[in-house]
Amino acid sequence: MSFYDFKVSDIQGKSVDLSRYKGKSVLVVNVASKCGYTSQYDGLEKLYKNHKDKGFVIIGFPANNFGAQEPGSNQEIAEFCRLTYGVSFDMMGKISVKGEDKHPLYEYLTNNAPQKGDVKWNFEKFLIGKDGTIKGRFPSSVAPEDTALISAIQKEL
Repeated sequence: MSFYDFKVSDIQGKSVDLSRYKGKSVLVVNVASKCGYTSQYDGLEKLYKNHKDKGFVIIGFPANNFGAQEPGSNQEIAEFCRLTYGVSFDMMGKISVKGEDKHPLYEYLTNNAPQKGDVKWNFEKFLIGKDGTIKGRFPSSVAPEDTALISAIQKEL
């Protein structure tokens, strides 16, 4: 099983087969609009723009699991991201990243990452290699500009 075996809904509600990202390096991030880390949207967008031409993709998964910091609808989230941070990377529909209703993708990510265990907070990052396997996991405190994250991404490109 790999990252490519999952299907999700994008922020407009359309089905997305993650196999469409085959051959790309993907950073999966659970995001929230009312979090202390929300400003990471800015750094994520810059990271995406700097590396997208080399086969790099970011996928944001809004989640309301931590302190109810993502209360909005998919439409409200999409508008916030576009207007506030100019987000152009892929955004999926709101999901649960922990608990009894955890999305199967996050079940896979948290059970197969180098550091196993539940997502601890908003803006945790999983790096998926071009082969669909998990290459790294970075906590919320690791900013998009962090040299360890950038180095790991560049290694996968």
